[in-house]
Amino acid sequence: MYRTNTCGELRLSDAGREVTLAGWVQRSRKMGAMTFIDLRDRYGITQLVFNDETDSELFDLANKLGREFCVQATGTVRERQSKNPKMPTGDIEIIVDKLNVLSESVTPPFTIEDNTDGGDDIRMKYRYLDLRRNPVRKNLELRHKMTIAIRNFLDSKDFIEVETPILIGSTPEGARDFVVPSRMNPGQFYALPQSPQTLKQLLMVSGFDRYFQIAKCFRDEDLRADRQPEFTQIDCEMSFVDQEDVISLFEDMCRHLFKELLGVSLPDKLQQMPWHEAMRRFGSDKPDLRFGMEFVELMDVMKNGNFPVFDQAAYIGGICVPGCASYTRKQLDQLTDFVKRPQVGAKGLVSVKYNSDGTIKSSVDKFYSQETLLALKEKMGAADGDLVLILSGDNANKTRVQLCTLRLEMGDRLGLRDKNRFECLWIIDFPLFEWSDEEQRLMATHHPFTMPNPDDIPLLEEHPERVRAKAYDFVCNGIEVGGGSLRIHDGKLQAKMFDILGFTPERAMAQFGFLINAFKYGAPPHAGLAFGLDRFVAIFAGLDSIRDCIAFPKNNSGRDVMLDAPSELDPKQLEELQIKVELREE
Repeated sequence: MYRTNTCGELRLSDAGREVTLAGWVQRSRKMGAMTFIDLRDRYGITQLVFNDETDSELFDLANKLGREFCVQATGTVRERQSKNPKMPTGDIEIIVDKLNVLSESVTPPFTIEDNTDGGDDIRMKYRYLDLRRNPVRKNLELRHKMTIAIRNFLDSKDFIEVETPILIGSTPEGARDFVVPSRMNPGQFYALPQSPQTLKQLLMVSGFDRYFQIAKCFRDEDLRADRQPEFTQIDCEMSFVDQEDVISLFEDMCRHLFKELLGVSLPDKLQQMPWHEAMRRFGSDKPDLRFGMEFVELMDVMKNGNFPVFDQAAYIGGICVPGCASYTRKQLDQLTDFVKRPQVGAKGLVSVKYNSDGTIKSSVDKFYSQETLLALKEKMGAADGDLVLILSGDNANKTRVQLCTLRLEMGDRLGLRDKNRFECLWIIDFPLFEWSDEEQRLMATHHPFTMPNPDDIPLLEEHPERVRAKAYDFVCNGIEVGGGSLRIHDGKLQAKMFDILGFTPERAMAQFGFLINAFKYGAPPHAGLAFGLDRFVAIFAGLDSIRDCIAFPKNNSGRDVMLDAPSELDPKQLEELQIKVELREE
């Protein structure tokens, strides 16, 4: 028996027991004739004691142990004289009478502690060591608990978990596919699924009226903090439901998760905000409602013929930053530099300070009278001591997005984005289509199978850009955690969608013929939703990046630096696949 107990479970009530523990050496301390070893496993840390006067041979062996040696120790549980209230096992220690070194360790490349000295790159290279650290392990334990809670909840609602294939056909609409060559079918390729979208719709045609899957998904796109090339979805689909049925059920699931895992009670009914309202008020389809600073449109106040930049603008909008009239010129210049960064793209920033003594100071004093600036104060709902920041541009939506970035920056600077506070809502009434400058055509905002709002179907012929989708996103703290839609189950309407998206009937049949044909056999009305499991766990754990809730993540270049992947294939493998690689010079 390698162990009778874990390193996190022994207490004062176990005093006098003989026990065997196994784990890794966290640290070693020698004090005269005594050596103390902190032994760690997944469950905690227990102090081991070695006494030179009692057993000098065992004492010498203990002093040869290095960090991360894997050892087994047998001894008697004793009450500690100097207790450690910061440790659950801090009231006891083990007087060791037998020590077995199971495996030695070289010096680790970084300290295996909560606050490590290892940077991201080195931790990713030695991820198997990073996973020994408490914070990372706890994230994966939270992920485990969340998946168990999700499965139990959906099972209680009559959902059935069905696995769908990983090797499927390519669907170029959306993000880029990862492709896999087929040796048995030379010159042909599988694709890894961006989601099980069409497959779960086929399950609805098959009569599985409530499906879910904790599904691996793959997208070949540029990475950021909340993106990985492979990620996990809580993928769900239902038959014979409308939008409110889906929202109600999965709102209950979210409420259950928050209560079960965090002890947080969400409201009995979450807010539903139309997309156009979210863009108008916050410049984002995933607004962060933990703080105010809502947009105020200022065309009527500031566009009066005095300031050319504003007079030529299609949109002028501002935010009121409470208590920041004390900002210095240097701080305001830093904000101006911030909005001019390529990632934001604004041409400049106008500021107005309503000082606590009642005076007004702005960057456009020479263009506007005090009366106009007082009218601005009233329009913004500003008080003495507040700072108003204004952006303008020739494209309203683009300028709102820039203003959104500025709003979030101010929220961060003022500490208003508390990770222990949760504000959730649904965004509804998305546009069914969006214009792609790259493709020079309308694209599906979500995917080609999204149901148009029945009230807007007459607009499909002449004004498809005005059609709303029966789609919905679940947003928490400014992060899109999940999204879904009602699906088209009528063949004629689906053909119309393909036509608007530029698909010929032949191309639509070649790419989605399996689904088109299936819909000829009595497709039920159906709808679905998918949550990003990685993002959900990251929010619950208070993480800035999803990487630390994934066991073996990729870096920002999409590389697994631990496995050194992707890598070149052996020439023999390429020959079997009948593939020749030619790299283009940049």
